[in-house]
Amino acid sequence: MGLYIILMGVQGSGKGTQAGYITHNYGGIPQISTGDLFRAMKTRTDDLAKQIQELMAEGKLIDDDTTNKVVEDRLQQPDAANGAIFDGFPRTPYQAQWLQDYLEKKGEKIGAVILMKIDLYGGFRRAFGRLTSPSGESYNVYTDAEKIDVKWVEHPEKAFPPRLEATVKSTGEKLVRRPDDASADAIIKRIDTFVKTTQPLIDHFSAKGLVHTIDADQSIAAVSAAISKILDAAN
Repeated sequence: MGLYIILMGVQGSGKGTQAGYITHNYGGIPQISTGDLFRAMKTRTDDLAKQIQELMAEGKLIDDDTTNKVVEDRLQQPDAANGAIFDGFPRTPYQAQWLQDYLEKKGEKIGAVILMKIDLYGGFRRAFGRLTSPSGESYNVYTDAEKIDVKWVEHPEKAFPPRLEATVKSTGEKLVRRPDDASADAIIKRIDTFVKTTQPLIDHFSAKGLVHTIDADQSIAAVSAAISKILDAAN
């Protein structure tokens, strides 16, 4: 059987890092994010992609059934034959039930729902302060002060919030910030959305005995070890 995992956690909880760990250590199963899938539809010309493009152009939310079609399309690709890590999906109990039914038809099942818990303020600091080097190494303004030089640059007329510029002390490499992480408002909205949508899903999966809660406010290695323990038991 394949290994199908749902990662749940607020912005900044470390889902991306741990998804990479799972992919590397559990057969290369891919991380599937509906946000990434929707963005990828912009470059496709098939009927499903055109449907998504029209909805996005009209500023409409992607409904549950259409979202499920996009996920099904992704799961049919060869690299997902032995499992997948779901990030940002499912978002509703309806999507959750669809996923379970879809996997059951294939003789598969959800192995575990991993809830990565972190204080919401801590999650905000992680997201707002995170930076990445050209080589892919991650840093944070608030926790890696000894490793990086940070400068907040004011607009000449103070028309905009200060811009963050940072470099690695040891190499001089310039660090990059994701555009959506530079907006405190955008991060707070993502956190609000997570809080509103998560509890119904936790209730749904808890009733099936699938939810495993991990303290995400630990070292990366400690969180990875906790995840391994869960996945080894589920595999």
